[in-house]
Amino acid sequence: MPHSTRLPRTGLLRTVAALALAAGTLLAAGPAPAQDGPTGSQTGGAAVAIAAETVSRDGTTRLTLTLSRAIEARAFVMERPDRAVIDLPEVNFQLDQETGKMSGRKRDGAIASFRYGLFAPGRSRIVVDLTGPAVVEAIETTTTREGAVLVSIPFRKVDRDTFRKAAVAGDPSPAAKAAPKAPPKAASMNEAADTRPLIVIDAGHGGTDPGAIAATGVFEKDIVFGFAQSFAERLEQSGRYRLLMTRDRDVFVPLAERVRIAREAKADLFVSIHADSISAAPQVKGATIYTGSEKATDSESARLAERENRADAAAGTESGEGPADVADILQELTLRETRGFSAGFAGRLMGQLSPVMEMSTKPHREAGFKVLRSPDVPSVLIELGYLSSKSDLEKLQSEEWRARVTGSMAKAVDLFFSGRSTLSRPALVAPKRSAAIAPVSP
Repeated sequence: MPHSTRLPRTGLLRTVAALALAAGTLLAAGPAPAQDGPTGSQTGGAAVAIAAETVSRDGTTRLTLTLSRAIEARAFVMERPDRAVIDLPEVNFQLDQETGKMSGRKRDGAIASFRYGLFAPGRSRIVVDLTGPAVVEAIETTTTREGAVLVSIPFRKVDRDTFRKAAVAGDPSPAAKAAPKAPPKAASMNEAADTRPLIVIDAGHGGTDPGAIAATGVFEKDIVFGFAQSFAERLEQSGRYRLLMTRDRDVFVPLAERVRIAREAKADLFVSIHADSISAAPQVKGATIYTGSEKATDSESARLAERENRADAAAGTESGEGPADVADILQELTLRETRGFSAGFAGRLMGQLSPVMEMSTKPHREAGFKVLRSPDVPSVLIELGYLSSKSDLEKLQSEEWRARVTGSMAKAVDLFFSGRSTLSRPALVAPKRSAAIAPVSP
């Protein structure tokens, strides 16, 4: 799934008067609603961004934001790939329909594309893909007579050595680069005594990582979040399970954090929801179920896993440390048992989904997805369909189709947990020797 959210480039800034008028209209109407969370909550005091434009002149490319009030912005650059990261307090991005599609492919000077969104609670981020080495010069803030605030971020092209030095000098601390972890929720006595299976539902992408983008401008992150919510609600109705979602709104969650959430909660099942896109092959359609493996089933699966595993870089952060490598034969057996459970659930999913939705030519495949690396939580990743397929996109946006599919998925979950043997969560056995366990390479 392509992670670069690409914004259209007009090549010219709108006139200051037009921008100010838009800002004045918005301010007069009161604060705009923030990006919706699961209950449509609002951020109230967040600054509102109502326009984003780029212009290149005299060797400098400027990205200018129009905001409802002044904010503090911090920028740094990163290599592999070349990109700039603009960290902001929480911003409510209310851009016009054309800009909001974030699907343009025009380059403008030093900027190839950029994406934006909620990076963590209280923090927003803009990630700028650069056409080559470039540094961010002093960020300028001006206020129009009408009260709109213009934040101008200038990019100047430099040689590779200068860029590399800037990347090292501006490198934030590891804590600043990664999204902060949510504090663990203290379990009540009733929750601690609840022996129902715990299912973690992972809505792919989010925040600064939109995932695939349909030709209509629809984001994968929105499609899969809505589906994940419906699936959770369907399971909750039965009263048989405890549910936990890795993200409860449009926010970025690192890949390793998704795995950590499931493992620390001692989940009995992890289900990650996605929707792929292949713009070069719009005829390709249908759902695919993936389970984890070091060796991919085929080259297509390997490429998809590689794209998915770059999600952290797309959000302007480094990959977090994943689960430890297997360093003991007993742990190897635990991993095999877990993958056996994962394959068993994948088989039940195929059996239930095939009658209600179109499946791909190879409905069950394996690949090295980072979110499927938990050694002790059965895990699957479901690609619901292709946003590049017109028929798949129509189905993905249909409430009737969603109801049928989530109902069938719930039946697969019931079958998976119908035998008492499957309720025993694989226990990760500690290695007998005291040697340190090496971390998995990002």
